[in-house]
Amino acid sequence: MDGLDVEVLDVEVCYAEAGTQWRVPLRLPPGATVAQAVAASGLQQRFPELVNLEGRVGVFGRPGSPQDPLMPGDRVEIYRPLLNDPKASRRDRVRQARRRRG
Repeated sequence: MDGLDVEVLDVEVCYAEAGTQWRVPLRLPPGATVAQAVAASGLQQRFPELVNLEGRVGVFGRPGSPQDPLMPGDRVEIYRPLLNDPKASRRDRVRQARRRRG
């Protein structure tokens, strides 16, 4: 079996907030996409902010698209938006450290 001749796809959809994570195991038909897995997980009903998935999903830590097809055993991850721009935060820390040094 090459992974494409399966009757169902066993996948998992994951989402986390500070201190809590949700992992939803699913059985989907072959050809299912990331968006279909997220919809089937019920997480969008629980968290309305997850309606727009573009740029917020991936599979096993690799950024992806809601239209990406899934393979058996895939872990779909829904990413939260960053609260702070990492580059801006780094610049601020450097600026503060320079001020402390004099």
